[in-house]
Amino acid sequence: MRPRQPAEEGGGGVGPSPVDRGRSGSKHHLICDGNGTPLKVITTGGNIPDVTQALALVDGVPPVAGLPGRPRKRSKSLLCDKGHDSRHVRRELIRRRILPVISRRGEPDVRGSGKLHYVVEQTFALLHRFKRLAVGWERRPDPHDSLISLACALICWRRLNKPTA
Repeated sequence: MRPRQPAEEGGGGVGPSPVDRGRSGSKHHLICDGNGTPLKVITTGGNIPDVTQALALVDGVPPVAGLPGRPRKRSKSLLCDKGHDSRHVRRELIRRRILPVISRRGEPDVRGSGKLHYVVEQTFALLHRFKRLAVGWERRPDPHDSLISLACALICWRRLNKPTA
C-alpha cells in the first residue's frame, strides 16, 4: 500500500486535531471590529497555535477609513485571548503603534474583557451557521477559503441591511 499524499488527506490547510488525535481538522482564525464585522479570516490546520497567526491577521486588515487626511492603516488597540499571549506578538503590536490588550497566561483575565470577547465568539457563531464551513467537506483549501469569503460578505451585507430601530 502506498503512503497517502497531503492532497488526499485534505491539503495544506488541514492538520491533526489537538483534541481528537485520530482525525485531521482545520481551524479558523478571525479578526473583527468592535461590532463583530469580520475583517480577515485565515484557515489553518487544527494543530496550529493561535499565536502564530496573530500578526498575519493584523496585517491582513485593510486600511481604516475615516476623517479626511492621511488614512489610519491600523486600529488603535487589539483585544486578544490568552492563546495569543507572546512577547513577540506584544512587541510587534507596539512597534506598529497598536495597544495590545492580551490577558497573560496563568493570570486572571483583563477586567471587562468577557463582554468584548463575546463579540468575537458571536462572529464565529455567525460564520459557522453556514454548515459547509463548520463541517469542512472540501478537500482543498481554495474552495473553502472562497466559501469563507462569501460567508463574510453575507454577514456584512446582513449587518448593513439590518433595519434600525
